Amino acid sequence: MKLNLAERLLVNNPLRALSQRRYEGPLLRRVGGRLDGARVLDVGCGSGVGIEVILKEFGAAEVQGVDLDPRQIQRAEKRFAVSRDPRVFLSLAGVNSLPFRNESFDAVFDFGMLHHVVDWQAGLAEIRRVLKPSGLFFFEEVTSDALNRWVYRAFLDHPEQNRFSEGQFLEVVSDLGLELLSQPRRVLFNDIFIGVARVPPPCSSHVTE
Repeated sequence: MKLNLAERLLVNNPLRALSQRRYEGPLLRRVGGRLDGARVLDVGCGSGVGIEVILKEFGAAEVQGVDLDPRQIQRAEKRFAVSRDPRVFLSLAGVNSLPFRNESFDAVFDFGMLHHVVDWQAGLAEIRRVLKPSGLFFFEEVTSDALNRWVYRAFLDHPEQNRFSEGQFLEVVSDLGLELLSQPRRVLFNDIFIGVARVPPPCSSHVTE
């Protein structure tokens, strides 16, 4: 689902970018650690601020950014046009149909995108599909309780059906075989939860004599 005008103004606001750079990025790094040399995917990359955070805060070697809105991809292209950073790749795509092979990424970031997706469970399944063994899923999401408040309903456009609570989101994450590194952090009056989950490492084979 594409953003309406009010939400485009919100997500492209300098204060939102400041929050990602100064709070969300450092918090996620403290939980999940750095990603030096990693290949990373940012789903719903928007104007590219999250990609900058992943490169600077986490040290990723490559970041693929996808977004369903061509206007957001254009903003991201403009952001990286001057530097022509060879580590950044952008494409028009939705989380429910990611154009990547199985086990393509060491980490996937969701900076508050999945609550815009009606079938968010399918989006999570796609994220799990493209993660390598021991891969990390960094997420920041908005609860159904928050979306039901009048201020969200009055100004922002979100799917009316199939919204999720923190518990419902984490249950699907667990059902897909991902393990939380720690309990998610709750912010903004518990409207937002932030955390990191990991794909289990491959089982070690032991040879007995």
